[in-house]
Amino acid sequence: MTIERPGASPNSLASASEANFETGAVRVGADRIIINLGPQHPSTHGVFRLVLELEGETIMGAQSVMGYLHRGTEKICEEGTYLQNVTLTDRLDYLAGMSNNMAYSMAVEAAGGITVPERGEYIRVLFAELQRYASHCVAVGTFGSDVGTYFTPLLFTFREREAILDLFELACGARMTFTFIRPGGAALELPEEFFPACERLLDDLPRKVDEYEELLTKNEIFLARTKGVGVLPAKDAIGWGVSGPVLRASGVPYDLRRDVPYSAYPEFDFNVVTQTQGDAYARYLARIAEMRESIKIARQALKKVRETRGPSSNKLGWSYRLPPGEGFSRIEAPRGELGFYVVSDGGIAPYRSKCRAPSFINIGPLAGMLKGWKVADVIVILGSIDIVLGEVDR
Repeated sequence: MTIERPGASPNSLASASEANFETGAVRVGADRIIINLGPQHPSTHGVFRLVLELEGETIMGAQSVMGYLHRGTEKICEEGTYLQNVTLTDRLDYLAGMSNNMAYSMAVEAAGGITVPERGEYIRVLFAELQRYASHCVAVGTFGSDVGTYFTPLLFTFREREAILDLFELACGARMTFTFIRPGGAALELPEEFFPACERLLDDLPRKVDEYEELLTKNEIFLARTKGVGVLPAKDAIGWGVSGPVLRASGVPYDLRRDVPYSAYPEFDFNVVTQTQGDAYARYLARIAEMRESIKIARQALKKVRETRGPSSNKLGWSYRLPPGEGFSRIEAPRGELGFYVVSDGGIAPYRSKCRAPSFINIGPLAGMLKGWKVADVIVILGSIDIVLGEVDR
């Protein structure tokens, strides 16, 4: 697949295979150079490398190089119990630990035929949507900084992220690595003080999203650097298998919460918001819209949790064993479709585990999206995809 900026040089490389990025030997044109962007560059997260072939400052070819953060998480899962492995999922997409806990737990539950109490499902939805908002806070705030507007959006969005992490801490004592959602339900019952604190925050959040938009949505610098930049057409987005806001920003109205319903999502009213432009600006707008929808869902879920009596979990022992078989789950995580596959041989630990991480898939079309743009645009396009290297490398 080739994605080129209109007007790009006709000699642009059709694929990264036409250049030897490791030795610097380029097949076409003696005036081209190879440079590394990252892995130490702060906007490539310190563990992601882009090898760029340049003609002047124009990108003629690119190659993504990953693996600097690889920890062998999927293999480590074969040594831990099903409960212990929940802690590993927190460290994949470490900006969306609650979502990871939920996806893994659902795979274990599918393998073992484990049911979750109704109240537990409502708690899961509530925490998943609060986590989505907090994750998008990081995406929007850092994107504003990457684009070069100013630092203020980052400070504003982290203000609400901290407030949500305060709620998480109130519920389970942790702020980033939670292990709160577990096979069978939730680890703990929510304390009474959680409910008024959560309600106050949800009442305040719509105004906060308005503030983000005041800073960015019509900002001249932001518009100039994002509109029409890094376009990913819908057919290419589908072809690469991307998901989440990146897919919906290209005009594809696909959301697992609605299209492949799970947990208690069928009971809630929300919209799947899409954009049509498929550019960096559309990906920003998609996340802003999702923040508003997450507030809507979280309000409904909080009400359900308050109204529903009974336990929030079917407590399972730390050493429980699943019957031989397999289980698969897929959820709409903040960055897209997150899936876990677990195989049991009847032992105390999974025989095999596999994670389908959205950041890893979403970064696939990046090299093509960069072609024809300038070096300064690389950070904008990469930032608009919103990857977390913990789940890219796994």
